[in-house]
This record gives sequence, structure tokens and C-alpha cells, in this order.
Amino acid sequence: MATSISATGFREGLCSSSFHGSWGSSISGGEYSMLTKSVPARVRVGKPVRSMPVMKNVNEGKGLFAPVVVLTRNIIGKKRFNQFRGKAIALHSQVITEFCKSIGADAKQRQGLIRLAKKNGERLGFLA
Repeated sequence: MATSISATGFREGLCSSSFHGSWGSSISGGEYSMLTKSVPARVRVGKPVRSMPVMKNVNEGKGLFAPVVVLTRNIIGKKRFNQFRGKAIALHSQVITEFCKSIGADAKQRQGLIRLAKKNGERLGFLA
């Protein structure tokens, strides 16, 4: 590939800020066609790969009651165990709601107590 550079108007050498030149390049026809064939017309950029978030208990297998919970789940099966767990959680939420009614707590305080019960259940291993 041949490139031609011409510069005119040098005053005071290379350190001068007044450059009045022209830059040009010439590529012969064969070189140009070879260059255009080697460069793809479109560049495809793939989408970034994102892993799916996994909803998992961070205290899985930890806690005082975790071994009992895991053993029970293995004995009665995952489907029946999840049904039983759902009924137990619903019953516990009803107990918390009744308690809040009896002491006159509002809905925000009730929700806070339910969240606290969930955190305690995770720490103790009931949600293993």
C-alpha cells in the first residue's frame, strides 16, 4: 500500500503551530478491493449473557431445625411438604393478624411482624 504525504508552509521548523499542509493517501484498485473484502460489512455484537436469578434461601441447611425440615421433606415428598409448609405459614400469619388486632397495631406494624417472623424462620432453619 503506497501512501503519499506532502507538507508545505513550515516556518520555524517542527515546533511551529502554523502547519499549512495537506495529507493524502492513494490506494491502488487491487489493494482497495482486497482491503474491503477483508473487512466485514456488518459486525454483529451478541447480547450479553445473563444468568437467571435463583430464588434460594441464603441459610439453606443452616439453623437448629434445618435437619428436621430436610428429613421431613425427603420422607413425605416435596409437593406435599410445600403444601404443608404453605398451610403452616398461612396459619402463623393469621395468628399474627389476630394478635395485632387485639393490641391495636396498624397494618404497617402487622406487616413488619410478619417479615420478622420470616427472618426468624430462616435463621432457625424452618425455611430450609
